[in-house]
Amino acid sequence: MPQARPALKHEPKANTEPEARINRSARAAAPEQVPPRLPNALAGSDPQKPLVRPVAGPVRAPARRENGFHFQTRVPVITGEATYRGWVPVDGIISGQLGANGSALSIRQRARNTMTDSEPELNGEICFKDMLRVNGHVAGKVISQKGTLIVDSSARMDADIEVGVAVIGGTVNGDVIGHERVELGPGAVINGNISTRSLAVKPGAVFQGDCRMLKNENAHK
Repeated sequence: MPQARPALKHEPKANTEPEARINRSARAAAPEQVPPRLPNALAGSDPQKPLVRPVAGPVRAPARRENGFHFQTRVPVITGEATYRGWVPVDGIISGQLGANGSALSIRQRARNTMTDSEPELNGEICFKDMLRVNGHVAGKVISQKGTLIVDSSARMDADIEVGVAVIGGTVNGDVIGHERVELGPGAVINGNISTRSLAVKPGAVFQGDCRMLKNENAHK
């Protein structure tokens, strides 16, 4: 009777140790083929170049481009109800309607580089009744029999003045007639003659000209 074979047969164990030794020896023989890992290296970056991180700093806004169409609303040259006849130099935009009844104009002037421009903003004759305030550069003549004229400290008038009361805090190049009184503030500069019944001059005012005191018509009453 033939001898029975075992159902399971142990196969001889494969000797893989020589192969593993070959792989480890090959890696040791060619170390330059595997580049070393650099610290703080980013994927896709050049390993030869050092990593430069941006330095945080103040964010500067882009420079503003100046244009020739920048207009602004200035302080009115005169404040008050008055009648004007003369020239108005305009360096800006005029809007509104000019007519005989109910007309009104709005002027937006170009911004000035300096506060002491030589060209006057109004050049003509101004007539008013109650009160008028001058804030800018005015040339010509200002007339009011009983009204009060106030010249701001930053204003300049190249004009002759004939009013009831003159309160001057700026520069006036011309003759001043105040039928009631004339007051010169500490920053007033008058280059002209003054004719009035009452004159008040505060310390700091400059007056170059002649002063004539008018006769008070109500003195005998």
